[in-house]
Amino acid sequence: MPLVAAAERLRQATQDLVFSKPIHTVYRPLDYAWELHREWLRRAQPGAPAVLLGMNPGPWGMVQTGVPFGEVNAVRDWLHIEGTVRPPQAQHPKRPIEGLACKRSEVSGKRLWSWAKDRFGTPEEFFQSFFILNWCPLAFLEESGRNRTPDKLPQKERDPLIRACDDHLRQAITTLRPSMVVGVGVFARKQAERALADSNVGFGTILHPSPASPAANRGWAPQVDRQLQELGLL
Repeated sequence: MPLVAAAERLRQATQDLVFSKPIHTVYRPLDYAWELHREWLRRAQPGAPAVLLGMNPGPWGMVQTGVPFGEVNAVRDWLHIEGTVRPPQAQHPKRPIEGLACKRSEVSGKRLWSWAKDRFGTPEEFFQSFFILNWCPLAFLEESGRNRTPDKLPQKERDPLIRACDDHLRQAITTLRPSMVVGVGVFARKQAERALADSNVGFGTILHPSPASPAANRGWAPQVDRQLQELGLL
């Protein structure tokens, strides 16, 4: 499957990248959660109207499950994605890898997948309209356990990461053939606009479901419904 092959190339391209302090731990779920990620990619329906593009894995979502915005309960009980997660040897003591046994719930993922379930009913119906990718496959954790986003990396560490992530996004969009790439947040949209500048896809943005966003905490689902309707995707 071309989407799986593209992810394998992304995994290889980012495998040997090294990141300096204040990065304490780098999680690479395309390695240790590959079985679940591969199963996720097999759910894609090329030709679906839109790809929702996130930034990078969250510690209680894709870091645990290998699925973008992959809140454990949604991945296991609604998406019915299964597989073995083999925790890496180097782990952050405050963010252990527990896979589908993780008891923590990622708020962003719970909001997104609860919206998908309420609006579409079944995963199959959701995939007729959307697929979800993350631009970057790596999670960066500081010693405190705090996430460090890719844009905060030094340029010499960021540039090879950008090249690998942009190449993968171009390959994935060529395979998926959406009419629009929608950034889940402004950062993701900007990455898509740069990487896909020579393509014919359109671009949009929806509010990120993060609990750090005051706007998202005022009712994320109805706001996203409105934004997607304005983009012609609902």
